[in-house]
Amino acid sequence: MKIIILGPPGAGKGTQAEIISKKYGIPHLSVGEIFRENIRRRTELGLKVQKYVESGELVPDEIVIKLTIRKLMESYGTFGGYILDGYPRTLKQAEVLDKSEVAPEIILSIKVSEDECVRRLSNRRYCTKCGATYNLIFKPPKKDEICDLCGVKLIQREDDKEEVIRNRFREYYLKTKPVLQYYRRTGKLFEINGEGTIDEVTHRIIEVLKSIRTQNL
Repeated sequence: MKIIILGPPGAGKGTQAEIISKKYGIPHLSVGEIFRENIRRRTELGLKVQKYVESGELVPDEIVIKLTIRKLMESYGTFGGYILDGYPRTLKQAEVLDKSEVAPEIILSIKVSEDECVRRLSNRRYCTKCGATYNLIFKPPKKDEICDLCGVKLIQREDDKEEVIRNRFREYYLKTKPVLQYYRRTGKLFEINGEGTIDEVTHRIIEVLKSIRTQNL
C-alpha cells in the first residue's frame, strides 16, 4: 500500500503512521526525517536543505519534491509501499507526486477539532537535559512535571502554547485546503474521525484500509 496521512498539528498522524507501519510492515516516512537523513549523509540536496534550514528559510518546493519522491521510490522498491506523514503540503507537491511512479493510493485525513488539538499539544512537556517527551494526558511522568529519566523539571515549548497552537491549526487548513480538495476529486481521500483514544482512531483507520483492500480484490 502507498498511504499518505494528513492532519493538523495534534491530530496524531505521526503516532498513527507508526502503528500502521508496524501492523502492515510498511516503512513510515516523514519529510523532516528525509531532510535529516540527507543532511547526515551530506548529499548534494542535503547540503542545500541545510543552508535553508540554518538560515530559517523554507526549503523550496523543487528540492522537497525531489528528495521525497526519491525516498518513496527507494521504499517502494524495497518494501512495496510506504506511509508518508504530513506530505504533500501544497497543491504543486500533490500534483507532481501523483504523476510519479510512486503516486499514493490512499489519503487518510485525520479530523480533529481545534479545541482538541489545543488540549493535546498544550499538555506536551519536554526534558531539556535528555530530550524525553511526555504528555500530561497520554504519557504523564511518574512525578508531577519531573522527568522520569533524569529528575529535571519539564518545560512547555513556546510552540505548544495555546495561541500558537490555534494559529498553527488555522494555518494548516488554510494551506492544505487545496490539497484536500484535490484528493477528494480524485476519490483517494478518506476522512478519519481523530477524536477519542489512540486505539479508537487506529481501529477506524484499519477498518477503512480493510474496506479498501476488500474492494480491490
